[in-house]
Amino acid sequence: MTMERRFINRVVLITGAGSGIGRATALAFAREGAQVVIADRNELGVQETAAQILKNQGSALAMTCDVTAPESVQKLFQKIESEFGALDHAFNNAGIEGPSTEITEATIASWNEVLSVNLSGVFFCMKEELRLMRLKSQGTIVNCASIAGLRGFSGMAAYTASKHGVLGLTKAAALEAARYGVRITALCPGVVKTPMIERYTKDHPDAEASLLAETPMNRMASPDEIAHAVLWLSGPESTFVTGSTLVIDGGWCAK
Repeated sequence: MTMERRFINRVVLITGAGSGIGRATALAFAREGAQVVIADRNELGVQETAAQILKNQGSALAMTCDVTAPESVQKLFQKIESEFGALDHAFNNAGIEGPSTEITEATIASWNEVLSVNLSGVFFCMKEELRLMRLKSQGTIVNCASIAGLRGFSGMAAYTASKHGVLGLTKAAALEAARYGVRITALCPGVVKTPMIERYTKDHPDAEASLLAETPMNRMASPDEIAHAVLWLSGPESTFVTGSTLVIDGGWCAK
């Protein structure tokens, strides 16, 4: 079977591309012919992702970027402009979970860090993405939220608030961008087998069984399953979809 190559010569940015969902999405775009710009504050992780893409004869530009710092984000987009002159698609995926603790025990520092990465980081990147995409009057942006953007999770107030914020930001931005031909959507993954969930289950020995019990399909998603959804939202099959949220949770939120 001949593999579809929907993104030949398209310039695609993925943040948080050093592992997990971001890495899987970068590899998927590269397999379909995209010129992939991969960014992460973890330099080793982003270089490993680039090496995997290049090993498979794909195109990758690896950049170290801290999405919480506007000057770091601006430097990333200056590089994209100088190398490619345009940006066609973006997946704002960088995120952290933060410590699991009740609100009364949470620190101001941990609250600020989670909101800075998960929400402000998306805002800073979207400002630059929209600036470039408006030049061509086309483009797509997918923001990675979570089922924590749809429901409350005890002990995860900052994470939950940040992901609710991503969904609100996505809707507002989609309304503004529609007249420029730019589509903006969000993903709400459930439990995905990534380094983030592995850290959480390591610190909470009973967590994996509990998470699977909450998931009607009784398993975790693979990062590749989320990547397929990002490509669909970015591709020619979804051209009338904007401002929407796609839930990929094995049935969690159907309960």
